[in-house]
Amino acid sequence: MPLSPGEKLGPYDILAALGVGGMGEVYRARDSRLERDVAIKVLPGSFAGDADRLRRFEQEARSVAALNHPNILGVYDIGQHQGTAYMVSELLEGETLREKLIGGPLSQRRAIEYASQIAEGLAAAHDKGIVHRDLKPENIFITKEGRVKILDFGLAKLARTEVRSTPGEGATATVPAHTMPGMVLGTAGYMSPEQVRGKEADARTDIFAFGAVLYEIVSGRRAFKGDSSIETMNAILKDDPPELQTDKLKISPTLERIVRHCLEKNPEQRFRSAHDIAFALENVSQSSQSGVAIPIGPEARRIGVLKPLLFAVGSLVLAAGAFFVGRGTWHSPVPTFRRLTFERGIILAARFAADGQNVIYAASWESKPVRLFSTPCESPMARPLEVESASLLGISRSGEMALAKDGKITSHLVIRDATLARAPVAGGAPREVLEQVRAADWGPDGTPAVIHYVDGRNRLEYPIGKVLFETNGWISHMRFSPAGDRIAFMLHPAWPDDRGFVSMVDMAGNEKELTSEWEGEEGLAWSPKGNEVWFTATPAGADRALFAVNTSGKLRVLLRIPGGLTLHDIAPDGRVLLSFDDERVGMRGAREDGAERDLSWLGWTIAEAISPDGKSVLFSEEGEPAGHDYILAMRSFDGSPPKSLGEGHAYGLSPDGKWAVATPADRKPEITLLPVGAGQPNRVHVLGLEAVARASFFPDGKRLIANGAEHGQAYRTYAVDIASGKPTPLTPEGVVSDVLSQDGKQLAAQDLSGNIVIYSLEGKPARTVPSTNGMLPLQWSLDGRFLFTTVSDEVPGRVLRVNVADGRQELLRKLLPGDSAGIYGLWNLHVTPDGKTYAYSYRQTLSSLYLAEGLR
Repeated sequence: MPLSPGEKLGPYDILAALGVGGMGEVYRARDSRLERDVAIKVLPGSFAGDADRLRRFEQEARSVAALNHPNILGVYDIGQHQGTAYMVSELLEGETLREKLIGGPLSQRRAIEYASQIAEGLAAAHDKGIVHRDLKPENIFITKEGRVKILDFGLAKLARTEVRSTPGEGATATVPAHTMPGMVLGTAGYMSPEQVRGKEADARTDIFAFGAVLYEIVSGRRAFKGDSSIETMNAILKDDPPELQTDKLKISPTLERIVRHCLEKNPEQRFRSAHDIAFALENVSQSSQSGVAIPIGPEARRIGVLKPLLFAVGSLVLAAGAFFVGRGTWHSPVPTFRRLTFERGIILAARFAADGQNVIYAASWESKPVRLFSTPCESPMARPLEVESASLLGISRSGEMALAKDGKITSHLVIRDATLARAPVAGGAPREVLEQVRAADWGPDGTPAVIHYVDGRNRLEYPIGKVLFETNGWISHMRFSPAGDRIAFMLHPAWPDDRGFVSMVDMAGNEKELTSEWEGEEGLAWSPKGNEVWFTATPAGADRALFAVNTSGKLRVLLRIPGGLTLHDIAPDGRVLLSFDDERVGMRGAREDGAERDLSWLGWTIAEAISPDGKSVLFSEEGEPAGHDYILAMRSFDGSPPKSLGEGHAYGLSPDGKWAVATPADRKPEITLLPVGAGQPNRVHVLGLEAVARASFFPDGKRLIANGAEHGQAYRTYAVDIASGKPTPLTPEGVVSDVLSQDGKQLAAQDLSGNIVIYSLEGKPARTVPSTNGMLPLQWSLDGRFLFTTVSDEVPGRVLRVNVADGRQELLRKLLPGDSAGIYGLWNLHVTPDGKTYAYSYRQTLSSLYLAEGLR
């Protein structure tokens, strides 16, 4: 209920109403004890009625009050009076930044002045572990003296709680996430991409909001604005704001770089701290006058101690420039690229030969089987090597090849189920060494290290048989350091997702992760000095760039181009083998023997399930616009636009088609049930598991079938009770599947030997289906007599109908997109129980191999 002048609120006399905010009414009041005027914010009645919420608010308010910073609103007191909760703060005279911007953008000088104060206030709060979560012009106050005050620290966190309990209220103030259950994020135009996706806010969230505010201060327009909150949030995820440099708007290039650096979509690529922003802003005017580039990002804070030297350095730079101009044009080194391949298809691996003058590579040109080729570096003229049914894993210093024989090349272009073999480059029959190898590299002594698949787990062994590292995820692109004392590799949490970390292990088995998680991790090698690991990856999508990380975890960008890059090798003299890859994952399908249609969406579309009525396909979208956490969506077989359901990795649909099953992209042991139509999401936390990679419904709709792993164990399949989250193992370790019979009593899976095995869920003995080695089960027939199967990674793909009793097979159809160049295996094939409707994905990669020189 509003308060009137003359009323008392505890020891405070209400004098006048000042306004109404998203978190309650604000009044001018008199503190009779200290004889000073104050501002009192009366909080919504729901706060006082929730003891836990009020307790957390009081803790937050005390933390803010302890800051005592000139750029943060001072909090004097908090309390309750007759069921009304309130907060007492200093009384300000002036106007909000929103009110000041009514007249248009501010001058650059004024904008920098205000932005610097905002950054200082944020830095002070972040140093104390306090995040605002809802920074916007309405929450920034400019006093009559020009002092900036950040308002409502501590209330933004409660605003999230408030809207969660009453979704739909306050849509203009705090917006509930449409993708995750109960997540409330902030004000639409100033939310960070991670807030839009329902992730927890941290200091980098405030940095993104700061960038949006600064953009608006200097341009007079919002960085992200749509006709609705949904459209605005979509712009935050996908679009960059318009350029600040225009004919009418003259903005310092350095200031624009600061804004852009704050507004990076990936939190890891923003300023590391508000202190860095404050330092960069402090030097904008100096950089404009002197022309000296001021560091932006993590370097800025470290270089801050050298500020007295910057002027001298600038003078030296100008003097040196004059010297070189006097002698002629001076250029910094520019990398050069020489193309080595010209055919159309896919390159799986490439290495410098031991002499450094030739390159050996494995490729599939024009849909033909993989062959090994050798080409000189100076005058490319490839010749095939006389080795068949093998791909390249590594080349030793003595000129011996490590080969993967008879393996399956998967959709992520890595080898599975291969036999390691050794063969000299000069010629000779390969000598087989070890089965179930997925990667290998030569140690300095000519002994190979391997990734060995044993009992459902991947082991890094060196020498063969000695385990240095083991994981229930998967490992790729392992390489010895030049000194031979460490092995770097890419660690992926769950198959077949290629997101993961760059990691390394020493000869004693001590493992260290060097990077945070990336998407599209494909390609790795050590720098010639052995002080950095170079790798190709991307924060989202498929456009991989080339990065370097040192053994302390410091990251830098080496090369970024439109399209994808894959690093294959680095020579001792610094030359680099890179493939430029044009790649996509498409989805195709057909209903009831109709014409096959392309159903792709954003460039990386993975078929996951067909709806029970056979009219639509559930899919995961991992293309760049989908962001780091992916999107799951439904699309009709008629090709009409997709319907987005939320974030995560899609897997299955409920028997009635009303619920989609999603798991987090990071494989945490959580399953989210998202409504296909109206309804609220439901999250199931799976007890006792450290990872969940796939899940779908039982026919009864009360349980889920999920693939997951307990700590230190291989993945297996579990039945998960939706109500309690309790898992019950259904298969041995290393065996995973979600192919349930229509009555939910039998599970078909490919066992560790490659055969299809039927596991009874009623306690009966497991039985192997004859003649099914190498086959993957896809779907049971309605009567339970047949399984629809395929052979993984075949081109063209086949759909077979197999009699469960005797293994007799019938070919139903062959599948292959019209343009088959660069396609190596179909992916996630799904069919309906009658075998008439199907959907599948495929990866198409068209590669060109280049020799790069001058990369530093």
